[in-house]
Amino acid sequence: MNVFTIIAIVLIFIVLYIFAKGVVIIQPYQMGLAIRLGTYVGRKNPGFKWIVPFITEIIKLDLRTQVIDVPSQEVITKDNSPTDVDAIIYIRVTDPERACFEVKNYRQATVALAQTSLRGIIGDMELDEVLYNRDMINNRLRDILDKETDQWGVKIERVEIKEVNPIGAVKQAMTEQTAAERERRAAILRADGEKRAAILKAEGLRQSMILESEGERQSKILRAEGERQSKILQAQGEAQGLRIIALGARPLEKKAITVLSLNALQKMADGQATKIIFPFEISSLIKQGAKYLGAEEITADDNAPEIYLDESILGTLPDLNEIAKAVESVKPPENQQADPAVTEEGPLSGSEGAIDSSCIRIRE
Repeated sequence: MNVFTIIAIVLIFIVLYIFAKGVVIIQPYQMGLAIRLGTYVGRKNPGFKWIVPFITEIIKLDLRTQVIDVPSQEVITKDNSPTDVDAIIYIRVTDPERACFEVKNYRQATVALAQTSLRGIIGDMELDEVLYNRDMINNRLRDILDKETDQWGVKIERVEIKEVNPIGAVKQAMTEQTAAERERRAAILRADGEKRAAILKAEGLRQSMILESEGERQSKILRAEGERQSKILQAQGEAQGLRIIALGARPLEKKAITVLSLNALQKMADGQATKIIFPFEISSLIKQGAKYLGAEEITADDNAPEIYLDESILGTLPDLNEIAKAVESVKPPENQQADPAVTEEGPLSGSEGAIDSSCIRIRE
């Protein structure tokens, strides 16, 4: 192998090496910036590119959304409560030239800016607000970062507070406060349950008493109504009985009434009672009975002889026709005045109407 062949092979290798050094592959999600001899010469789109080697530099920038983790840091809140806070930032490069030439490392700059802004935001808030208002913190931090990073060609798409962790005694105090709050809520719920139970129990008792009173009232009404109906029916029965007796007794004469009265006295004396109470007008009744039997009224001054009735004078018992004729014969005429001793209004009162039973003696 001669010298020319070796030189040719060396030259070919050198050319291939130089060509290989100039080959650049840019991915579809990247953008290349070409800098030649310290001068920006333009963008390089995705794909196969060849540049002048050794004097041209390609800076590749990722145009996808990137996730940056903000390290946890201790922050003092407005109420002097030390708290560890960390966050997550979602950024995307919108201007490759400014992201490359305006800031040395836009990722590191964005993290540092997020930490300082987060300390300022949380320092103006109390611990409870930090715990309850994470959305507000996220929005404020995103607005601050987006305004500051816009000059770097970086867009802040989203900011999320990942964790808020109070440290030491603050966390213990919060735990005790939470436990006390839960005990308070449990006591309130328990008291409310007891109150509701007492109300329902009282309401049930009231309804029960109302129903019981209503039932008792209806029962008394029904019982009173039944007694009233019973008394009415009994009174109607007695009235009807008296009416029937009155209708039946209307055609009776005084002598028939006298016989009935004597029968009533006989029944009164025919019992087992040890005491017999005679009515007030018993003297008039005896007087009428005496007149019916044919006795004459005499006074105590008269020396009338005793009357002895012979049983033979009764004769034989008459039949019905004879009784009817006898009744017709003893009827007084209609125009004849009634006996002054016995009137329509009843026997006379006083000494004139009284009859001394000792004046009439009947021997059997």
